[in-house]
Amino acid sequence: TMAVSPALLFWDRNLLARKQSARLDKQNDLGWKLFGKVPLRENAQKDSKKIQKEYEDKAGRPSKPPSPKQNVRKNLDFEPLSTTALILEDRPANLPAKPAEEAQKHRQQYEEMVVQAKKRELKEAQRRKKQLEERCKVEESIGNAVLTWNNEILPNWETMWCSRKVRDLWWQGIPPSVRGKVWSLAIGNELNITHELFDICLARAKERWRSLSTGVAELENEDAGFSAADREASLELIKLDISRTFPNLCIFQQGGPYHDMLHSILGAYTCYRPDVGYVQGMSFIAAVLILNLDTADAFIAFSNLLNKPCQMAFFRVDHGLMLTYFAAFEVFFEENLPKLFAHFKKNNLTPDIYLIDWIFTLYSKSLPLDLACRIWDVFCRDGEEFLFRTALGILKLFEDILTKMDFIHMAQFLTRLPEDLPAEELFASIATIQMQSRNKKWAQVLTALQKDSREMEKGSPAPRH
Repeated sequence: TMAVSPALLFWDRNLLARKQSARLDKQNDLGWKLFGKVPLRENAQKDSKKIQKEYEDKAGRPSKPPSPKQNVRKNLDFEPLSTTALILEDRPANLPAKPAEEAQKHRQQYEEMVVQAKKRELKEAQRRKKQLEERCKVEESIGNAVLTWNNEILPNWETMWCSRKVRDLWWQGIPPSVRGKVWSLAIGNELNITHELFDICLARAKERWRSLSTGVAELENEDAGFSAADREASLELIKLDISRTFPNLCIFQQGGPYHDMLHSILGAYTCYRPDVGYVQGMSFIAAVLILNLDTADAFIAFSNLLNKPCQMAFFRVDHGLMLTYFAAFEVFFEENLPKLFAHFKKNNLTPDIYLIDWIFTLYSKSLPLDLACRIWDVFCRDGEEFLFRTALGILKLFEDILTKMDFIHMAQFLTRLPEDLPAEELFASIATIQMQSRNKKWAQVLTALQKDSREMEKGSPAPRH
């Protein structure tokens, strides 16, 4: 091995020590700390309170006159770190020191920034306080309404439901805690469906699901006209539609708390009305009812609701009757919104493009859920007329926007309405819609159009076989 001289070892150790010392000196150099990013020196980890204290200590020296606003910051709780980092730091040692005037100017700018930040913070606090007061006011109003519904209206439903007082309360929205009960009473049970009948239909549906899953064919007298393939297709459609029902809530999908309830109601209905079966859109109606009623009561309301003339026309896809409803809608469209009506006609935008989805799901798919429930409230009060009045209210609310659009953009807009649609603005718009044309109300116009349609059918030559 080669012998290393003591002088060389001393030289190496000395050089290494100098390198480490130089590295430490370099780390301790003052540097800029911009907008709270990673600093260039160790003591940059100090929080804003320490930086503020150091600044105040420096500001108190006789060589630097104190700021005229020196005491402003002492009364402020908010200290933005980014401004302290940029303004309150001295320049690096290798640069000339700030002139006194520049340092004074920077201190004043910093203090003004803090004052502005404090103002913004105060304004935000006032906004939150106002929101809280409004929320408390709404909750108090709902609480009072609940007492009125429970103590005055529901016990005397038959005599009070059509009074002016109740109709006004209805328009303001039914409190969620009594909504299901009011809907059940308003929809009624003309079909006289009992809980026992629901259990029978549900048991039959479960048996059918089992037989389809095992591949065992079944034939029942009442379903002789409906093939196993039809029933299987209906079952698959139910499964698919349930997965797409209010997906953001995540409560109706597989594994969700309301999945089985929704599946039961839709399956039981296909057994109760095999002539109607399952139609896309039914899942949204059943889901809204489930959120407000027990399973059996939701099934009763669901079956009776779908038995109404308008819903039956759409869910049975009665083209002639659907066209009559569209024609009646256009009568009131032209009456209330002539300019927009002419624009739609010019661009060949027909009502079926946007109305079908709205009517099929009773707006529960097209509008925010809480707003859709308010639409349902008044629909239960006024019947099918309100569905078309709501459509006109939506068109009126967005009339200025729609009149500037072409066919494609209008169709896209109406089939995907804004998610933040404000309830009060929509109901104010609906309130301006007059459902009267030439002294005829909705029911009279619809009846006259149905009569004309029947006469046209009778007058047309009979088809040859």
